[in-house]
Amino acid sequence: MKDLQTIKGAVHQDLKHDSAIKQVQGRADYTDDIAEPIGTLHAYLGVSTVTHANIRGMDLSRVRAAPGVVAVLTAEDVPGVNDVSPTGKHDEPVFPTEKVEFHGQPMFAVIAETRDAARRAAELADVDYDVLPHALDPIAAEDAGMPLVTDPLKLERGDVEAGFAAAANRISGRMVVGGQDHMYLEGHIAFAIPGEDDDVVVHCSTQHPSEAQHMVAHVLGVPSNAVVVNVRRMGGGFGGKESQMNLFCAVAAIGAKKLNRPVKIRPDRDQDMTATGKRHDFVIDYDLGFDHDGRIQAVESQFAARCGYSSDLSGPVTDRALFHADNAYFYPNVRLKSRPQKTNTVSNTAFRGFGGPQGVVAAERMIEEVAYALGKDPLEVRKANFYGDAEDGRNVTPYHQTVEDNVIGRVVEELEQSADYQARRKAIIEENAKGGIIRRGLALTPVKFGISFTATWYNQAGALIHVYNDGSIHLNHGGTEMGQGLNTKVAQVVAEAFQVDFDRIKITKTTTEKVPNTSATAASSGSDLNGMAALDAAEQIKARLVKFAAESRGVSEEAVSFVPNHLRIGDEVVPFDSFIKEAYMARVQLSSAGFYKTPKIHWDRAAGKGRPFYYYAYGASCSEVSVDTLTGEYRVERTDILHDVGRSLNPILDIGQVEGAFIQGMGWLTTEELWWDEAGRLRTHAPSTYKIPLASDRPRIFNVELADWSENREMTIKRSKAVGEPPFMLGISVFEALSMAVASVADYRQCPRLDAPATPECVLMAVERLKAGA
Repeated sequence: MKDLQTIKGAVHQDLKHDSAIKQVQGRADYTDDIAEPIGTLHAYLGVSTVTHANIRGMDLSRVRAAPGVVAVLTAEDVPGVNDVSPTGKHDEPVFPTEKVEFHGQPMFAVIAETRDAARRAAELADVDYDVLPHALDPIAAEDAGMPLVTDPLKLERGDVEAGFAAAANRISGRMVVGGQDHMYLEGHIAFAIPGEDDDVVVHCSTQHPSEAQHMVAHVLGVPSNAVVVNVRRMGGGFGGKESQMNLFCAVAAIGAKKLNRPVKIRPDRDQDMTATGKRHDFVIDYDLGFDHDGRIQAVESQFAARCGYSSDLSGPVTDRALFHADNAYFYPNVRLKSRPQKTNTVSNTAFRGFGGPQGVVAAERMIEEVAYALGKDPLEVRKANFYGDAEDGRNVTPYHQTVEDNVIGRVVEELEQSADYQARRKAIIEENAKGGIIRRGLALTPVKFGISFTATWYNQAGALIHVYNDGSIHLNHGGTEMGQGLNTKVAQVVAEAFQVDFDRIKITKTTTEKVPNTSATAASSGSDLNGMAALDAAEQIKARLVKFAAESRGVSEEAVSFVPNHLRIGDEVVPFDSFIKEAYMARVQLSSAGFYKTPKIHWDRAAGKGRPFYYYAYGASCSEVSVDTLTGEYRVERTDILHDVGRSLNPILDIGQVEGAFIQGMGWLTTEELWWDEAGRLRTHAPSTYKIPLASDRPRIFNVELADWSENREMTIKRSKAVGEPPFMLGISVFEALSMAVASVADYRQCPRLDAPATPECVLMAVERLKAGA
């Protein structure tokens, strides 16, 4: 039978994103597209106009009297707890009562008949401030005696002092790594609709519906079962919607319940950027010892982060920076410390990589230091320091996890060959030696990225599957779709399990009504966790169907199998939908809740030891740049990438994720500069002043391949590996290539020590600095 040949949309097949056509045509519904019921009101935030001050008094009479204003919400209107801190530290009020701690901090919310009326009224507040001194960066804050926002972490292994004593060479330095705005296409938005009793339904754009549910319940003073949070899709998230949505959901819900009318809040882009957190800036101090062959023998480093005024997720972010300060390299003796520093800026938050990129770029800087000090090719130094295996004892991380799945050597070797690295590097060095204005650079950088939430309890997921009596399938899971194709991948897993065509499966919105206590769609774990939970649910239903088929036909259960769009029962082949109808008539349960928790992981933070990661994802990129040494301007000529995703669930979607992550990572290190003035005002608060990469900034030649030979050694979903965050760090190859081009003006005798982002201004100053030194 032709129908038995194959199914459409099984795993390991290219399949377009389930919403791709709708998104291109503008038919995909987002939160702002939900039809507004009669009586819907609109909220807007009134914010602080100073950076750090005690609040002496706040006169909102002009705000209340403004046209169209229905109500003004302050801390007094919070019926429950005035706090939306995701870690329960109670340091992030919905609205402050005594003190403002950053410029643009929300102080109250205006609710009006229209968004425009609310926005205009929010400017009319009269606030009496007692202005206090402020500190904007981690070094200034430390000098001012400001506290840490959360406990620091120390990772240590070996004897660092002995390692330094034995090292033939020693270098110390400091690197400043900038932050990054999420710049999602869809900004923050929440739409709350009040129900009877304590009930409220919140439609919003969040990566963490269960946390939004908990926070809304928290501020309303009601149990979580009174709050429903719905997320159909997001127009981008990148971590910015993991915890930062809490405030907006809370404001919309408080207003809706207070006024018993639907309330929507959608800040404009400027307020979205000034009032919500970003990737953490870091100031990284490093000290390393190494031998004449370039092998690192000891490392000591401190990672001071600009965390902002509250803890938010700064603890786990700075922890992960330390977890990835080794990247793909073995440090025999190592001591790493974090410093999550409080500053008078917006509270920084999750961003793709979650601190990992800042750790990796520091590792690459140290490799670069060694290479220039010894006059070696940085790739040679990288290879000399790669993790090894149990035989050579070079396979234990600074947090005492054994690296068991190391494939970085093969990935780098294959990319070195396919990108023709050695010949191109030789040609570039010869060209630069001619002393022209345009200097070229080439770099090949690796990445090793740990997969799992470091908070062990987040490594769980649920799913719900209904098979209706016509054979159609309803799929719901706890993950959220932000454009990455999670829904498509999980549906492919279900289609493969039931051996039915992908089109038979309906993927529904993420809602706390169906799957409770979900984790954020973050840490690159969306497919791993939710795919396994959905598979568990499907297998439960399949087991019931197999049992019924065997009993109804008088055959053994071993004689029953799922084949493309049919069931084979002994010698009989029955269409899937016909058999489902039979099962329904026989009262077989056709619905199931699935669950999954990641095995093998454990972490003792106090000891700095454990296995926080289930496995590692690997990759490498080779980038070539051209730099104008008169202006500092540059362009990326070519990039070649080989990335390890195990047995890909959907290769075409994974390649898209690698491409997008690389460009975003490149933007972080080159063009995306956050800048605060002396008064503490964020000046890069709109697309006019904050520069993300454009289509014209992509490499002129862009080759991306997946390591098709790879298969996850761990029992992940279909032996795949996560792809969300690991390829972000592939953009470091551009940063390192810029460094080589700059170094050429001093004949590669000195490490340029570029800070990030390496804007054209930064590159030009580095060129001039090296010329002056030469």
